[in-house]
Order: sequence, then structure tokens, then C-alpha cells
Amino acid sequence: MPFRLGPMELVIILVIVLLIFGVGRLPEVGGAIGKGIREFRKSASGESEPTEEKKEPKKEEKTS
Repeated sequence: MPFRLGPMELVIILVIVLLIFGVGRLPEVGGAIGKGIREFRKSASGESEPTEEKKEPKKEEKTS
């Protein structure tokens, strides 16, 4: 790793993140960061997502 972070530094960073965002919002923040990283990697590699057409749910017809 270029920054050479040891276990103690990682614990300190985690404590600071918990103080800033709180325990309740931590999963939301992690998900948002992960989604951003995935989108960045896709755009950097040149992949394009296939466009999916929205399908309307079929209405069941009642026969009387």
C-alpha cells in the first residue's frame, strides 16, 4: 500500500468515521461509497450497462 497504514491507524480512522456519521448511518455511507466505486470502475474500463426496458406488470383479467 502506498500509505502504509497499520492496524492502529485503521482503528483511529474507523473511530473518527463513527463519530462523524454515527452507527446508524454507517451502512448507508458504506453502500454509497461502494456504489460510487463500482460506477467509477465501470466508466474507467469503458463498460456500458445494457439498457433495460421497463416492463409493465401484466394485469390479470377477471372472468365472471
